[in-house]
Amino acid sequence: MRRVLLALFLLCAAPALAPAAAQQATVTVFAAASMTTALQEVGRAYAAKTGTTPRFSFAASSALARQIEQGAEAAIFVSADERWMDYLAERGLIVPETRRSALANRLVLIAPADRPRRVDIAPGFDLAGLLGDGRLATGDPAHVPVGRYAEAALRHLGLWAGVQAKLARADNVRAALALVERGEVPFGIVYATDAAVSPKVMLAGTFPADSHPPITYPFAIVAGQDGPAARAFFAHLLGPQAQAVYTRLGFAIE
Repeated sequence: MRRVLLALFLLCAAPALAPAAAQQATVTVFAAASMTTALQEVGRAYAAKTGTTPRFSFAASSALARQIEQGAEAAIFVSADERWMDYLAERGLIVPETRRSALANRLVLIAPADRPRRVDIAPGFDLAGLLGDGRLATGDPAHVPVGRYAEAALRHLGLWAGVQAKLARADNVRAALALVERGEVPFGIVYATDAAVSPKVMLAGTFPADSHPPITYPFAIVAGQDGPAARAFFAHLLGPQAQAVYTRLGFAIE
């Protein structure tokens, strides 16, 4: 009789327990490398509030999008440009109604902090001459968003032909930042928010906003992962507490 009563209790309790259990499920977020500092802070705040710690994987947006295409179990994708979110959307791999371009950024030129330089970034300025025998670090324009923005800006300013062969093509923006931090290259092109988090680099100049496509960050829930836990953390990512973090770190709220 006791076993029957216990079974009946568990059966009745299951519907009430299920949502709470779902809330405790670990949410995996695939996010552009330039979001590393911001999302780690946002994740810590969420863990402190809910007891649930999100899991992050940071890399180039292109690499993450292809991993999702191949079946990686990410619940949320944050891209550093629209192109790679479009890539997943065209394949039915995101929940369309959740897509939101939430943040914006700026493109900057940086130098090692112990070799400060100030540059007036304008059409035709002698970037190749400033590089000398050194190289220019940025993401690989073939697949890394920051590299594509950099190429667009350099072409717009008439500088691409002079520096194309001097590129140090990194796998993501944080890898490009690291090359400048270590003094392996005299200059790099990264996002303003990446430059701001590193005391080992200095801002040498900011690219005109009209020299490249707008730098926006679309967020979306991945198709098939649209559960209560993913929805809860997604709402937190776009909420006021997270927005305060993004603003403090230099992102613009869209």
